[in-house]
Amino acid sequence: MRVAIMQPYFFPYIGYFSLLQAADMFVILDTVQFQRKSWMMRNKIITSKGSDSTYIKLPVKKAPLNTLINQIVINNEVDWKTALFNQLLVYKKAPFYNETINLVNSILYEDTKKLVDVNKNILLGISNYLGLDCEIVVFSEMNITVEEINSADEWALNISKALNATEYINPPGGVSFFNKEKYKDNNIELKFIKNKLKQYNQFHFNFIPGLSIIDVMMFNSIEEIHKMLADYDVI
Repeated sequence: MRVAIMQPYFFPYIGYFSLLQAADMFVILDTVQFQRKSWMMRNKIITSKGSDSTYIKLPVKKAPLNTLINQIVINNEVDWKTALFNQLLVYKKAPFYNETINLVNSILYEDTKKLVDVNKNILLGISNYLGLDCEIVVFSEMNITVEEINSADEWALNISKALNATEYINPPGGVSFFNKEKYKDNNIELKFIKNKLKQYNQFHFNFIPGLSIIDVMMFNSIEEIHKMLADYDVI
């Protein structure tokens, strides 16, 4: 079984979804410390100028520095959904605007209190839209016993072991972080995939790679997105 494990991101970029396409199971790791001003609570889209990007944000309530991700509460006193949809009007003339807006609306329709629940719903909704065949689970909700974690890179290793995984897939940022010998000793193949971030038309603006998956869906069909998801190097 091929496993990918990531913290829950807010409308993440396409490389995040390449992990879901490549894996059989995607584990949302929600029992580690929350990081403010991270991709867990914001992402980027284009602006009307086209030469720059701007943040879309998920506001959260203040919490102590060592608060775990699954304890982070959304600040629904802020009308962040209206703000988000107003920002997405920049895509009004995009070829797949209606499909994408309807999808985002269906994902965010129900009021949710926890950050991890919103970001899980985002993954489920977009994966279903794209037809990705990957089981998505939240770590804190799994009934599995994981060995004691002695170093940061052992979260993925020990979860993979508990799931009897044969392969662990990670983004390229972890190449220097993971101890490959640990995985080899446990008969788990460690792979890093780097999405090529293929250029596409953003209203004839200068192309800005690595924006939120929302940007990708606004300008590309499901078939085109599938090709982009599979367009990566294994390093």
